[in-house]
Amino acid sequence: MEKTFEKLKNELKNKNIRLSHQRLKVLEYMSTHKTHPTVDMIYNDLQKEVPTLSKTTIYNTLDTLKNAGLVKVVTIEDNEVRYDSRTHEHGHFKCVSCEEIFDFDIKFDSFATKGLDNFKINNKDVYFKGICPDCSTKQ
Repeated sequence: MEKTFEKLKNELKNKNIRLSHQRLKVLEYMSTHKTHPTVDMIYNDLQKEVPTLSKTTIYNTLDTLKNAGLVKVVTIEDNEVRYDSRTHEHGHFKCVSCEEIFDFDIKFDSFATKGLDNFKINNKDVYFKGICPDCSTKQ
């Protein structure tokens, strides 16, 4: 479900994040583009609409949104950081052919974690790589 601009503004206010046009545009972009974008993707799409926008502002905004729990960092490849506005528990599948990232539902508590009884787990991520159905039929 797409969030309205007012709801996005309220999310920022509720997290005590100072409102700015650029922050709102980045948050709006994240809520409407479920493609797990990189900073470059966000910059290239928003720069036309907000010419004063810099990559540094996008990095800083995404960091602020991450710390507020409004976006999640997705690092499937060592050299590529992507962002996800779906912060609930789910996994990711990256197609090695088209490089698209797909979400899938998963229950992390159903995984046995033997040997971690006294560990405090801060983050749970599951990533799979392979070929998506569209690319499989093209091959």
